[in-house]
Parts: sequence; C-alpha cells; structure tokens
Amino acid sequence: MSEKNDALTIDKSFTPVTYDEKYILMVNNLKKYFPIKSGMIARTVGYVKAVDGVTFNLKRGTTMGLVGESGCGKTTTGRTILRLAGDKTAGQVLFNGQEVYDFSAKEMRQKRTEMQIIFQDPFSSLQPRMPVGEIIGEAVREHHIVPNSEYEDYIERVMDECGLQSFQKDRYPHEFSGGQRQRICIARALALEPEFVVCDEPVSALDVSIQAQIINLLKELQEKRKLTYLFISHDLSVVEHISDTVGVMYLGNLVEYGPTDRIFDNPLHPYTQALFSAIPIPDPTAKMNRIVLEGSIPSPANPPKGCKFHTRCARCMECCKHEAPVQKEIEPGHFVVCHLFDNEKDINEK
Repeated sequence: MSEKNDALTIDKSFTPVTYDEKYILMVNNLKKYFPIKSGMIARTVGYVKAVDGVTFNLKRGTTMGLVGESGCGKTTTGRTILRLAGDKTAGQVLFNGQEVYDFSAKEMRQKRTEMQIIFQDPFSSLQPRMPVGEIIGEAVREHHIVPNSEYEDYIERVMDECGLQSFQKDRYPHEFSGGQRQRICIARALALEPEFVVCDEPVSALDVSIQAQIINLLKELQEKRKLTYLFISHDLSVVEHISDTVGVMYLGNLVEYGPTDRIFDNPLHPYTQALFSAIPIPDPTAKMNRIVLEGSIPSPANPPKGCKFHTRCARCMECCKHEAPVQKEIEPGHFVVCHLFDNEKDINEK
C-alpha cells in the first residue's frame, strides 16, 4: 500500500472535534506512522504505527500522566503534539482551539514559546560548550521575551525559581550533578513563559531523593505560573502523586483514561490492572496479587488484528481477535477501550 493511499484510508474514519475553551489541549484520533524502507530504491514496504489513534483532552492548569511499557508510544505522542516528530499521519491537535499542524513555519516559531518540553536525559539535551546562563537565555534573546536591559536580572530570577544560584550561570553542564542539570532544563523551558509543558520522563535518570525534589519543584512552578503538564513516566507512584488525570498506553493506543483517583482505585482495562499490580507496596507483610502478562509486546509494525492486547490478555474473548474496541465512557470522565464493557449490563457487572 502506498503512503498516499494509506493516508486516505486513515482519513475516511476521522471526525473532527469541536473546540471547548476549558481545555488547553484537545487531541483527537492522533496517529503517527513511520515508514519502513527496503530495497535499493528505498521503497516503503510498511509502517511502524508508533501512535495509532490517541484521543484525550487536557484542562488548563492540570497535569495528565501518560504511562505504559517501553515502546508503547508515550514519547512519540508528546513529540507529535509539539510538532517535533515531523508531520502527523492523521488526527487533530488543538492548542487553545488552533490546529497545531495548520501553523506556518513562522507562526509555529512564535508558538514555541507557549509550548515547551523537558527532555528525559538532562545531560544530552544541554549544549556542553555553552555556559548555563547562555543555555537558559538563548531562546529568551531569540524571542525577545524581555528587553536587553532586563536580560541578566530575568535569567537570575528564573534560575532562582528553579533552585539554581546566580553565580552558577557561568559554569558548564558537566560541572553540575544530574539533579542540577534537570533544574537547568526546567529553567530553560520556563524562561519562555510557556502555558503547556511536556515533561518527558524528567525524573527517570535521578535518585529517589532527587526525584522528590524535582517533582515538588514542578508542582510549585505549576501553581505559581498556572502551567499545564503532560507528564510522561514509567514510575506509577510518581504519576499518582503529580497527576490530575492519567492515560494508559499500549502499543500506540490509549486503552484507559480518567481522573487519577478513579484510575488507581478502580482500574478497568486488563492491561491497566496488570500494570498497577506491579506497583511495590511498602509493607513486607503485605501480599501482592501480581498479574503476570504472558508473552511479549507485539511489533508496532505488525500489530495484531482486533484488540492489540488480546494476545496477552487472560480475559480475551472471540470478538477481541477480530474487532477493535472503541472508547467508552464508563463513569463521568473515565474512559476505557475494551470489549468487556460493550453493553450496559456488562458495565454494571464489572
């Protein structure tokens, strides 16, 4: 199938969403496929379906946690929303009611100040040959955030907000610890005064004690600056602590989404239940009811037909093997994508 024909096939089932001003971000059936090239002429022979129909809405001033196994498409989702992964394959990304992929290059450049990202590895994302003050202030100069006369004071103020000392602005990234480098990355993102920040596993490379400091810093800055976060993480305890809503991803799909307390207190999707059963309990006498998933994650280049999770699901039904489930709202704000909840009777019994 050609790339053009594949795109046309995807667009047939797409229904645009209407903007609701209470949401800063509305993602509707977002898809991002990467072509697989083969042969001497690099012919497209297939696609890696990294993001395959993700839908969610994010309220202003809140945090959405995005969790799932490695390779499920969490980071690609964040990068696609920010237009950092090339063009989307299909779907809709509304930021303050405007389609992100409709912006020209000049308009997108201006929007970069409103949408920022904190990368997973603080060391590789910092320019090793630039002092910290220049790293934080480079984009501030480029986008004329403050007048030149106020530049130095502004950089020092941002550094202070993020737990850095003003005298450290002349030092280089290799002179800092991992936690301090992550603070530099946070300061660089917040220096542009964004409204929305994608936090791509910002504490995964840090010690537990430093993780707590960075999480508390992010929460303080959110409250002070009225920020909105998309928080991508493997650590479910961190996600539970910082998030207002949680989305669970599996093989490019969002299989469950809802308020944090409802997701953690009453996980509905079999994959969510298995994922949450692995959370360690800080009590040596407590017995863990661990749900062990058989097999490995299928390839996103050749996902199973029907429900993508059916090859590892202990509650798999015949319809799961042939028909892809659709998103259903089980309780207010709590959505799940599973055939176990196909009718009202089943929902009431679960």
